[in-house]
Amino acid sequence: MSVDSARERILDVATGLFAELGYDGTSTRLIAEAAGLNIATVAYHVGNKRDLYLAIMERAHQRERAALEEATADLTPDVEGVMRLLDRYVDFCAANPDIPSLWVHRWLSDASDVAHLENAYVQPLMQMVADAVGRVAGDDIDVEYLVWSVIWCTHGFARGGVLRGDGRRHRMDDPSALIRFRAHMRRMVTATLGLAP
Repeated sequence: MSVDSARERILDVATGLFAELGYDGTSTRLIAEAAGLNIATVAYHVGNKRDLYLAIMERAHQRERAALEEATADLTPDVEGVMRLLDRYVDFCAANPDIPSLWVHRWLSDASDVAHLENAYVQPLMQMVADAVGRVAGDDIDVEYLVWSVIWCTHGFARGGVLRGDGRRHRMDDPSALIRFRAHMRRMVTATLGLAP
């Protein structure tokens, strides 16, 4: 196994574990066992647990930033443009469910000793999206809270899903639940912005 492939394997395994169990609930030993390696090999490729977490969050941020930069660059200042931006964000989260899950864990004070990530990663993306949507919104709209509402709902749905009568949680990997969620989000955003659908 090459150094690059071993590092990627460790990052992939650790991402899944951090997304499911949180940083505080995941040990280096668990990561090593899940990757089929020993702790020394994990440390050689990625450093300690904190280094690994920082690498994972950086990789998640780069993916999210690239998706949002592309989506905001194409934004037209009308309802269709905002809906495309919303759809692309929901699509991104559906394709990368570990990323919303990593952030939900942070909302619950997971990895609280790693305090700079929100300022470094979240704030710039929030500002970029708020500026783009702000070109469409009226002066009476709190764009920051609208963007946060989309994030809260999307990440909550990605992580927790919707509990239905069958007793199961239906998340973004359930096509019918995703269709309903997307329709709801579209109604919420157009209503908040006062835009005609």
